[in-house]
Amino acid sequence: MREILGRRLQRLRDRLKTLRPAPRQSGDPALPLLDAALVCATTRQWPVLPGVGRSGADSSRCACPDPDCAVPGAHPFDPGLLAATTDPRMVAWWWTNRPAAPVLLATGGSAPCAVSLPANAAARAVVRLDAQGMRLGPIVATPTRWALLVAPYSLERLGELLYAKDHVPSALRFHGEGGYLLLPPSPASGGGQVRWERAPADDGDPWLPEVEALVHALVEASTGASGGGSRLAY
Repeated sequence: MREILGRRLQRLRDRLKTLRPAPRQSGDPALPLLDAALVCATTRQWPVLPGVGRSGADSSRCACPDPDCAVPGAHPFDPGLLAATTDPRMVAWWWTNRPAAPVLLATGGSAPCAVSLPANAAARAVVRLDAQGMRLGPIVATPTRWALLVAPYSLERLGELLYAKDHVPSALRFHGEGGYLLLPPSPASGGGQVRWERAPADDGDPWLPEVEALVHALVEASTGASGGGSRLAY
């Protein structure tokens, strides 16, 4: 499958040469970002857009106007979230002009959604869910949080799910309709790099669990944790 994907990427690069400047050196660390964005947009049909990125001599500040940005570099700004697309020509144009821009997935609609939680808690939960035979989809990992991809859901459906629960771990965050998720190999907002803890298959749109099954399993895992906690520990 990787060989097939490689050939697809090469064909895309060949068709898009007119949109790109002189070829980069093979050691250019920014090159995988364009490749990753093209794979998401064309092979998986996931709508993507570039994150705002960082600025300053040491790239420590978010490029947006907010000096106290909570997620420096790792959010939409210009273009806005509604510009997310699967059009390879637009994707190539964006990353040709901004080769170091993070790759953002616009969640919801027909695209995947996600449930995220702190990295340490997520690692423990995934081990437990694997032992229980729970089938999981792709998992995106940053140094501080993991995001488990799920099938698309509406805000109404999520609201009904959470309302029916006696409690939900307070560390859980939901990336649904109208949201976004930072994808590998983007730089993480708090330092380090985004990676696949479990990568999607290379042959198209990957299988995704339903949000109900995942939330039920995570709540059960957290309830059974040492200390009987009603939340997953940070």
